[in-house]
Amino acid sequence: MDCRAGKVWFKVGDSSDFSVTEEGGVYALRRLSLVGKEKAVVVVYAHDLQVRQTGATSTTLQAPNVKPSDATLTQQVPEILFPWRSVVVRGDGTLRRAKRDWVIPPINVPENSRGQFPEDLVRIRSDRDKNRMLRYSVTGPGADQPPTGIFIINPISGQLSVTKPLDREHISNFHLRAHAVDLNGNQVENPIDIVINVIDQNDNRPEFTHTIFNGSVPEGSKPGSFVMTVTAVDKDDPKTANGMLRYKILSQNPQSPSSNMFTINNKTGDIITVAAGLDREKVTQYTLIIQATDMEGNPTYGLSNTATTVIRITDVNDNPPEFTTDTFFGEVHENRVNVIVANLTVTDKDQPHTSAWSAVYRIIAGDPTGRFSIPTDPTTNEGLLTVVKPVDFELTRSFMLTVEAENEVPLARGIHPPRQSTATVSVRILDINESPEFSPNPKSIKLEEGLPAGSLLTTFTAQDPDRYMRQTIRYSKMYDPANWLEIDPVNGRISTIAILDRESPYIKNNLYNVTFMASDTGIPPASGTGTLQMYLLDINDNAPHVFPPEVEMCERPDPNAINITASDPDLTPNAGPFAFELANRPLDVRRNWTLNRINGEYAQLRLRIGSLASGIYEVPIMITDSGNLPMSNTSYLRVKVCQCDHHGDCVDMERIIAAGLGTGAIIAILICIIILLVLVLLFVMWMKRRDKERQAKQLLIDPEDDVRDNILKYDEEGGGEEDQDYDLSQLQQPDALEPECVKVGIRRLDERPLHHDHQYPLRSAAPHPGDIGDFIHEGLKAADNDPTAPPYDSLLVFDYEGSGSTAGSLSSLHSSSSCGDQDYDYLGDWGPRFRKLADLYGGEDD
Repeated sequence: MDCRAGKVWFKVGDSSDFSVTEEGGVYALRRLSLVGKEKAVVVVYAHDLQVRQTGATSTTLQAPNVKPSDATLTQQVPEILFPWRSVVVRGDGTLRRAKRDWVIPPINVPENSRGQFPEDLVRIRSDRDKNRMLRYSVTGPGADQPPTGIFIINPISGQLSVTKPLDREHISNFHLRAHAVDLNGNQVENPIDIVINVIDQNDNRPEFTHTIFNGSVPEGSKPGSFVMTVTAVDKDDPKTANGMLRYKILSQNPQSPSSNMFTINNKTGDIITVAAGLDREKVTQYTLIIQATDMEGNPTYGLSNTATTVIRITDVNDNPPEFTTDTFFGEVHENRVNVIVANLTVTDKDQPHTSAWSAVYRIIAGDPTGRFSIPTDPTTNEGLLTVVKPVDFELTRSFMLTVEAENEVPLARGIHPPRQSTATVSVRILDINESPEFSPNPKSIKLEEGLPAGSLLTTFTAQDPDRYMRQTIRYSKMYDPANWLEIDPVNGRISTIAILDRESPYIKNNLYNVTFMASDTGIPPASGTGTLQMYLLDINDNAPHVFPPEVEMCERPDPNAINITASDPDLTPNAGPFAFELANRPLDVRRNWTLNRINGEYAQLRLRIGSLASGIYEVPIMITDSGNLPMSNTSYLRVKVCQCDHHGDCVDMERIIAAGLGTGAIIAILICIIILLVLVLLFVMWMKRRDKERQAKQLLIDPEDDVRDNILKYDEEGGGEEDQDYDLSQLQQPDALEPECVKVGIRRLDERPLHHDHQYPLRSAAPHPGDIGDFIHEGLKAADNDPTAPPYDSLLVFDYEGSGSTAGSLSSLHSSSSCGDQDYDYLGDWGPRFRKLADLYGGEDD
């Protein structure tokens, strides 16, 4: 077999069992049998078309010594027929030698070899080794570069070997350089490149990119519609049959309506439809088992793998909504809105909660005024017939509506809506007792104020819209803030019960609103309201008053004039212009004041004399309005005269009084100030008294502060003979006391005399324990100067502790038994209180 690769042409010798590829790879064309043969020789020629040179090499195939059942072919080390020489073909077909050079074709090594290693690949030899010894070596990745040690060469024979199995999926080829040197290391041949191709073996199964592929196709798709693509990969050489995959469908589930609804392109993996009849309402999805096989799908030699493909049938709007019945019925009370009258139900076989399933309802006949609407319940897909405008039973007692249902999206091409997509809805209107209605509402009337009680104003009646019910209407008043009107409960006549006053605070912009109610006798009774608006016309019924009612003036005013005006609740022309005049009484008014008219609204009050004493003066002024029947009124202007500063402002107490702060208020303020001062004084006295009591109690030291209680640890209820012999050093160090001879006479806090306590000078707070001695001497001095205070020992009352005590008496009369004989004469030096003790104890000999 011939193969042309670029400018080099390969050809296998006289053998029809082998072929050669463009890269120089030799393959068997059929299964070989070496039974009875030791080996088979394959000769391959390489012809360079550009330089017209030809090279050749031979490969020997030999069967190993194995059993016939597991015999395999192995490639033996090829022999170089023309090592490192170029062969030129002459024109007459003969060969001649040309320039010396290395010529070695690529070496093909199968991957995953199971032979014994190292395994010989090829022998590299120079024809110059006939005259001298040469050394051979190889360099490059796989030899002396990582991964090192895969290829080795015998330095003497030039035999190139591989040391381990090769993996084409890891490294597909190696590029080495062969070297030939003499024993001195001199290069004898130019280095040549050796290409070692790792021949692929079918050692990898196809692998799908996903375990489960998901796709979709619309229902009703035509045959030939593209669905999806599945993909598998093979790590083997894709240029050989080992990596060429073929796809096919192994199974389809369910097999409805046909077992072959889909097909797959065996080379690209594209899945398309091949049959019509995809219907989501019948089959929602299909599951296909896809197989990928290498060796171009050869079931005998190829390796296979499978994957699952799930094809979901998507919904299209091929099913219109259909009403469950031809006629629906409903009823609603009149005058009700936003009330559901009837639920319209439909069925749709399309996928729920999609635009192809959701229904849209339209009223196509029977509702010209648009009193009904049909929104869709998104959960149930029902149509909710709803009243959106009030319906009057007296006008229309029933409605017959024609309703059409369709989907949110149009139907698929070729699908037409059936008759069931249209239905009739019969709506019956129910009568209810409606409220009486006033007409007009509100009702407006105009009248003058001042109408007396009992005056008839108007008639305000209501009509009952229930024409088919016999009912009577009664009237009542609901809202009348001034309580001016009343209504006849039968005929609706409105009359006054008080005088109408336009100046009342209930009047806003001359309008007064009264609300009345009309009730019928239905079951249940109904009522309606109406408003009567009264526009009151003004009359001259209010006299004017001076304004402002109070003014201020200095004792010596400069200027001495005050401008005043008048206020009149009436409207023009019943108000201004006004006429101002001073009253004739009392007589001093005209003597002290003058009143000049400025215009129809203002007048000027002037002080006739030079000055007035501080105080409050009331000036009577008579004012007359300009009404049709003029009204006059004498009102008093309150003038407050006070002392003023250079700015003309009041500065003395009289201004405060004039401002409205009377004598009673001032007295109350003074009383409050006095009470506050008394409370402060009492508080100060109480604090001083408490300090004195605290100082008086400091002689009786608290148990926590009494250092004597910490020093003397015995239960004594009275003083002893030597209670005056104080050793201050023992107070500083209480642990130094002798337990067998403890001094007595220290006063304890639990000892209280029967008579009143004597007051002695208080000691100051001692910052240091050494001051305790000073305290004792101060107390002793105070006791010495008090001749009325007897010794505590003669006043104590002891509790009876029983007879026969083995401890003996604790009385001071027996104290001498514990510490031996003592001299008590020194007690006389302690003062008058201890002089008696000195006589008692010191005079035993007498």
